[in-house]
Amino acid sequence: MEHDRARTRAWVLHPEIKSDEQRRVPEPALEEAVALAAALPDLDVIGSEIVRLQRAQPGLLFGSGKIQELGERFHENEIELVLIDGPVTPVQQRNLEKAWKVKILDRTGLILEIFSDRARTREGVLQVEMAALSYQRTRLVRAWTHLERQRGGLGFVGGPGETQIEADRRAIDEQLVRLRRQLQKVVKTRTLHRAARAKVPYPIVALVGYTNAGKSTLFNRLTGAEVMAKDMLFATLDPTMRRIELPDGPEVILSDTVGFISNLPTELVAAFRATLEEVLGADLIIHVRDISHEETEEQARDVETILTSLGVDDTRARLEVWNKIDLLSDEDRAGALARSDRDPEIFSISAVTGEGVEPLLAEIATKLQGVRHEEKLTLDFSQGDKRAWLFRQDVVRSEEQTENGFEITVLWTDKQAAQFRGL
Repeated sequence: MEHDRARTRAWVLHPEIKSDEQRRVPEPALEEAVALAAALPDLDVIGSEIVRLQRAQPGLLFGSGKIQELGERFHENEIELVLIDGPVTPVQQRNLEKAWKVKILDRTGLILEIFSDRARTREGVLQVEMAALSYQRTRLVRAWTHLERQRGGLGFVGGPGETQIEADRRAIDEQLVRLRRQLQKVVKTRTLHRAARAKVPYPIVALVGYTNAGKSTLFNRLTGAEVMAKDMLFATLDPTMRRIELPDGPEVILSDTVGFISNLPTELVAAFRATLEEVLGADLIIHVRDISHEETEEQARDVETILTSLGVDDTRARLEVWNKIDLLSDEDRAGALARSDRDPEIFSISAVTGEGVEPLLAEIATKLQGVRHEEKLTLDFSQGDKRAWLFRQDVVRSEEQTENGFEITVLWTDKQAAQFRGL
């Protein structure tokens, strides 16, 4: 961030534009915007409100009366930064900054700030930089810190001349090309790692879900790992992977992914493709939902939309996990449990208390290896190769040697049984 480490006094506005068919329910949307702002350590959210409009004004977004009323409120509260939860054009941004004498961030700008604050891996950092540059390319009226010169201040200085903007555009484009090259190298290395991992016969299970649905908490419960899990939007940005052994089942690699969010800025959807590539390689996708959230259905739809845009089709094995049942009222909880009991693909759990996690693990094992069943086999001494195959497949439960050969009890899938018969 450009300002010093003192906490910046911020105000959050959610414009509810009546003419927008796609608009979200305003109250939870404002709540989410405030939670996004709270995810940045140096912001102090002083106030927040919904601003209802018939339609967006092209030059200033809000009407002149509203602008004056809000301006007085910002002045009284010594607000330095206004977060507008929605798209703001470069022209609107410049005009509002002039009118209110504050800095303005729209939803895209805010999410970019959070991502740059969170990115840890080389790849995450590069992707955020690229997303930020393509976003700023449309806003060349801003201060340029990373291009080694500062100009334009908080938008109350007039815009730079045409040639300067062109020079800036060229500088950004050159930087984008350079970052893209670096990213290709990083992704190539990741692909090599993934190819090496593909040789390890572990199935991959990817956790996906709306941001703050509890994926990292579930990941920690299943793996015993200490992944950052906070009640905070976008606590995890970089994919984390751990090997776990399922009770009575195979070893699997569990992958925790970045949280999805509605109206994810287009710059970021492209930039975070690679972070979500793990999902494309997964054998099983677990969609974790915060079932206690009032917009859980809308959030689930947003996640499905992003999965489809990533190219995840319906043929991929999937489970849906309704998390946070510990936060539901008794009545809602009974309803959720009854619904998930009826649907074999849905599991109601609490990642915090651990309730419902065991049946989920059993189902993951089943999904990944087909249902296994027990069978008794009799092999004579000449069938040593078949016996060795069974041990290699790790399906032998017990073995007794008899006068004529071996009595072997196996636990295996139909597929393994068919392979055995074909030996």
